[in-house]
Amino acid sequence: MRWKFPAGALIALAFLVPAAPAVAQAGSPGLNAACQTVERKTYKDIRELFTIDLDTATTGQLRLLANRILATADEGKLPVLRDAIEKALRGTSEELRAFLKSDVQNSWSIALRVTVNQTMTGAGANVKEAAQKTLDTESVDTYLAYLNEGMYAARALDCASQPTPTPSASPSATPSATPSATASATPSATTTVAPTSTPSASAAAPGGDGGGLPLTGANTVTVAGLGAALLLLGAAGYVIGRRRRSRFVA
Repeated sequence: MRWKFPAGALIALAFLVPAAPAVAQAGSPGLNAACQTVERKTYKDIRELFTIDLDTATTGQLRLLANRILATADEGKLPVLRDAIEKALRGTSEELRAFLKSDVQNSWSIALRVTVNQTMTGAGANVKEAAQKTLDTESVDTYLAYLNEGMYAARALDCASQPTPTPSASPSATPSATPSATASATPSATTTVAPTSTPSASAAAPGGDGGGLPLTGANTVTVAGLGAALLLLGAAGYVIGRRRRSRFVA
């Protein structure tokens, strides 16, 4: 016996059920573009959501399916698919049915292809090569395999080939501006005194070749006194000699 639900109940559930597929199972960790370990983003296969007969499905069933696909598009950030679904939901039931039967697959394929192409921006050689091979196949299965597995495997190879960063310069243990052990302003321990010029103790004799100056002052008085004394002694001797001579003649 098949259960039939009113169309109003199905439309109400459409806003609750998308929350379930939006929660992706946490996969094994992977590397992002900066070679940091992160949780992988899972891109789901929307074909697994088609569990109804589109030819006989009611409007509520069609809108429920469309909203579940929209949640998957939001989870994977697939811009083309999201815009196409929102446009179909604004149309009639028959327009939505036709979209789900044919156009949704094409919009999904384009969205996956755009996402694969975006992974090549700033990527390494292995990621670019794997992405280009994926784009050449033009298959949604290949797109999903690359986005969920192949991209992370190629990125791991690119990150492993990068050189290990080494510190450019380690700080010196000794500061560069080391004060000198001897201050420049400190006076020298030994002070050399320049000798002063002193006049010679002996004066050159008058009339000599040296051209010395004549003696003056106390030396002149002494010489004059000696000369006077010699004159007196000579006069006295002369007088005494004449007296003796006179006595002898007489």
